[in-house]
Order: sequence, then C-alpha cells, then structure tokens
Amino acid sequence: MNILGYLQKIGRALMVPVAVLPAAAILMGIGYWIDPNGWGGGSPVAAFLIKAGAAIIDSMPVLFAVGVAYGMSKDKDGSAALAGLVGFLVVTTLLSPGAVAQIKGIPADQVPAAFAKISNQFVGILCGVIAAELYNRFSSVELHKALAFFSGRRLVPIVTSVVMIVVSFILMAVWPVIYGGLVHFGESIVSMGSTGAGIYAFFNRLLIPVGLHHALNSVFWFDVAGINDIPNFLGGQSSIDAGKAVVGTTGMYQAGFFPIMMFGLPGAALAIYHSAKKEHKEKVASIMIAAAFAAFFTGVTEPLEFSFMFVAPVLYVIHALLTGLSVFIASSMHWIAGFGFSAGLVDMVLSSRNPLATQWYMLLVQGLVFFGLYYAIFRAVIVKFNLKTPGREDDEAVPVQAQITDRTELARQYLEVLGGQDNLVTIDACITRLRLTLKDRSIVDERKLKALGAAGVVKLGEQNLQVILGPLAEIIAGEMKSLR
Repeated sequence: MNILGYLQKIGRALMVPVAVLPAAAILMGIGYWIDPNGWGGGSPVAAFLIKAGAAIIDSMPVLFAVGVAYGMSKDKDGSAALAGLVGFLVVTTLLSPGAVAQIKGIPADQVPAAFAKISNQFVGILCGVIAAELYNRFSSVELHKALAFFSGRRLVPIVTSVVMIVVSFILMAVWPVIYGGLVHFGESIVSMGSTGAGIYAFFNRLLIPVGLHHALNSVFWFDVAGINDIPNFLGGQSSIDAGKAVVGTTGMYQAGFFPIMMFGLPGAALAIYHSAKKEHKEKVASIMIAAAFAAFFTGVTEPLEFSFMFVAPVLYVIHALLTGLSVFIASSMHWIAGFGFSAGLVDMVLSSRNPLATQWYMLLVQGLVFFGLYYAIFRAVIVKFNLKTPGREDDEAVPVQAQITDRTELARQYLEVLGGQDNLVTIDACITRLRLTLKDRSIVDERKLKALGAAGVVKLGEQNLQVILGPLAEIIAGEMKSLR
C-alpha cells in the first residue's frame, strides 16, 4: 500500500474514536440547558449529565488507542482493540514521570516536562497503529500444541505488550523532541490568532477529497499539539476552572464552520439548482435539497461538496477560501460555538448554553451573509465559465440516479459495478464514504457508481478507491461484507 493510501487508512480509523464525541456533546449540552448558570452545581441531574460527558472527553487518549487499533485491524475484531488498550497502558505507565525517574535513576524534578503529557491523543494514535499492525500480522499465527491456547488472536495482546516495552524505551529518548516539536507547531498556530484559525480551516476543506482532513483536525481539535479545542470547549466550566479554556478564544477552530455548514453550502446548492438546465431542475432539486438539509441539520457536507468538487474544482477552491474567511471572522469577533460531531443545527443548539459559547447567535447572522455570498459567487462563476455542475452536463452524460430502497440490493449492485467480490481486497467505511482496496481499479465504471447514487469518487494510488455515499456509507459497507 502506498503512503497516501496508508494515511487515508489511518484517517478512516480516526473516525472510530471521534464518533463517540456526539455522546459527550449531547450529555453535556443537555446538562448545560438544565442548569445554564451553575453548570451542574445547582442541579443533580445536570451535574450527572455533565460529569458523564466529561468522562468521555477526559478519556480521549485511550479511546484513540482502542479505536484506531480496531479501525485499522483487518477484520475489525475486539482483540485488536484490546491490544490497543494494552499498548497504551504499557507505554503511558513506563513513561510516566515517576517511572522515568526510577528507570533513569534521576530525581523526579529532573524528568523532562514532556513525560507529564505522555497520556495524549498522539500517543494514543501511535499505540493504536502499532497494535493494529501487530494484530494484522500475528492474529493467524498457530503456536506449538503445548501453547495452543495462546495462538491466534490471544497472542496479539501478549506480543503487543512486549513490543510496547521496546517502543517505550525508544520514546524515552525521542518523545521530548517530538513533544517539543508538536508544542512549537501548536504555539506557532496559536500565536497567529484568528489568521491561524482561518489558515487551518482553508486546509481542512482542501484535504477532504483525499480524506486526510481527519489527521489535520486531530492537531487542532485534540491534544496533539496542545490546542485540544473540542474537549476544552465541551468541558465548559470545568475547563475554565482548570485554566484549560479561555472565554472568547476556546472554540475558535470550530465556530466559523457553522455559517458554512448551515448556510453557505445550502446557498451553493441553491445556486447549482438555479443554474441547472430546465429539463434537469427536478432531478437536481431532489439531490440538492437532501444534501443541503444534511449540511444544515447535522453538518454532514460531503454529499454536497462532492457534487461540484471534481466537475468544477474552481468552485471547491472558492469554497475552501470562504471557509477560511468564515473561521477567521468568527474568531476575530469572538463569536463562539462548538460541536461534538459537526457544525450543524443540532450541535449549535446543544452548545448554546455552554459557558464558553459567546455571542453564538451572531454566527446565524454571519451565516445569512455567507448564504448570499455563496449563492452569488457560485451562480456567477458557474454561468461565466459554463461549469458542468449537476444539471448542466451534456445530455448524453447525465446519469439517471437509481431509486433502490432495499439496502441489500443496493449493496449488491455496488459490488457488481466495483468488479465483483473477487475484485475487492478490503471494504471499509467512515461516516460518509466507502473506502475500498481493489485488485483492478480500471474495471470500475464511475458513471454507474454515480447512477446508483454516489456523490463522487476519489482515486488514491493504484488500488485505493473512495465512494462518497453520505450517511449510507457504513450501512452499504456492512451489506457488502455480508454478501462476500
């Protein structure tokens, strides 16, 4: 597998632990709604919910280790997740300040400060990746009959614990350097203030076509480079009391996405609809309404973005620039809201009572402005350059989207278009896309994939293919696996 393919595999696996964040956001969001002034101090029910959500947030490093190990394992077995947990516990225990002082034979006050931060998402991801690779390599190994009980999957946690001892000694030498580099990177971005937030948002959108935006997000949203924006925001008053959050600043890498997801992209959808040929407007309307609603309500934008990403790349660059501008403006004005899943209406409502949400309602005003900007710019550029957005294709190139309601039958048809079971090496999915490894990618008919309902297709390397399906992706992936 090439480097890009491997990175997108890691990016997919990162979505497993990230997927638990909505649970934390819902619990804490409801808690803040019940007790908006005492933040749990004036209501036992609110305190119960806020503490329950905080338990998830505070455990993100270990969730990354477990989730990434599970997500990158070849058959998604629980033994891989257990190996990730074992690896994380070994590394963080051996590299705790007390253990480092004892192993090196130095006073505790001489232990580098980096080891006080060894339990973080970066180390969790590293342990998860190593554990998954060990699982993929050793889960089928058969030992001598005398040791047969420890064969196969039972062998993996044992091997992982031994390997992680070696990894720990390597990290004992290099972790202070790695940590220093990550902190320097984080401090550099933070020192740029709102400009840094805007630059991050611009590249966040640009990386979506290859699915590597999750890796970038982990730097800004979690404790990889010391920023930790989402957990600190969701922590609310506890984050403020602990000195981890600053009102008007924490959430700056999230807030500006709300005007884009809830308003900007729906404005783009309206422009695409109005620019479509008259005979195709009805078909385009059904696609754009569904995609715009998903973006507004849940913040899932890929079905809409992939409708113009490849047929009109200039529009996508404009979209990335406008996203950067929106995040810059929201950060500059200290209009803050946060999310546990994505920047849709649900997350805005849940976060509105969080003590770190400041003038969040102004994001709605900003959103209306961006709705107009997206509509005007997209409509003008589409018409000016005669871009082949949905509904403007040449008549012979317009696919008829299949209306198949049975998920098993739809999965069967996707399998057929992808070259059949024998052509598929691996089948995986994240929230909105199938992530496939194929023996022969050249036999795949992209036009038929789109006719079945795919919003877009992304090619990575020689064998990797991503099919953008929206929220159906995981369901279809599961059905495809069951048909193999």
